[in-house]
Amino acid sequence: MSFADFKKRSQNSIADLQKKIESSESKESYKDDRFWRPELDKSSNGYAVIRFLPAFGDEDLPFVKTYSHAFQGPGGWYIENCPTTTGGKCPVCEANNKLWNSGLESDKDIARTRKRKMQYISNILVVSDPTNPQNEGKNFLFKYGKKIFDKINEAMSPEFEDEEAINPFDFWKGADFKLKVRKVAGYINYDKSEFDAQSALFGGDDEKLESLWKKEYSLIAFVEADQFKSYEDLSTKFTGVIGNDLRDTSSNNQTVETVDEPVSAREDVEEDNALDYFERLANES
Repeated sequence: MSFADFKKRSQNSIADLQKKIESSESKESYKDDRFWRPELDKSSNGYAVIRFLPAFGDEDLPFVKTYSHAFQGPGGWYIENCPTTTGGKCPVCEANNKLWNSGLESDKDIARTRKRKMQYISNILVVSDPTNPQNEGKNFLFKYGKKIFDKINEAMSPEFEDEEAINPFDFWKGADFKLKVRKVAGYINYDKSEFDAQSALFGGDDEKLESLWKKEYSLIAFVEADQFKSYEDLSTKFTGVIGNDLRDTSSNNQTVETVDEPVSAREDVEEDNALDYFERLANES
């Protein structure tokens, strides 16, 4: 490039630089705007009202359950969807079984850090979001853990005879869900969250309900074959991360423990936060 050309280009340098910065920032964005999550204050407390929505289109269930792995080893990060979500074979789960069955507590600890992380995904309508009111009246996808799923099951199968069973996902006979997030003994807690009284969404206005129903997102898409790598590719990735020693955790210092046994509200939220972090790492790599 000649100096004359350089001088000519410099006249538009600010505009060109701004475009490049905007382009760079857009490429680094890892957030999926289809998903909503409550925003917590500095005390890790939060409040919102959401409505779980029925199944999309011809899909059978109003939720999907997914599993993933996210941990660090000597060779870097392993951040992958787990094929056991759809009944497939997973090299990490197989390795964890070997560690767990060794009978050594140290092996069990390693298996715990590498175990599957479970999440549910549903369509929701945000009824009230005091922190971000611009979300109100809009539909989103919502990831949640076992604690909130238990609340849904409890609504459908109440413990006491004087409690009426409801289908939280029903437009006409469902109920709003008051999501109350607190910090208890240093940990995030969902125990105060509860369903409101049974009510028809939009007062049962079929025109509004149909419009909302057509805007929902497919959940089956999260468990399609293209969401999972082959067993061979996952094995290669797993070996590259942990090396030849199944027990080597020398670089495994940022994992989040979430086991397949019943998990607490603390673990649910830790898992949500961790997966957001891991998604960012995956998009940056």
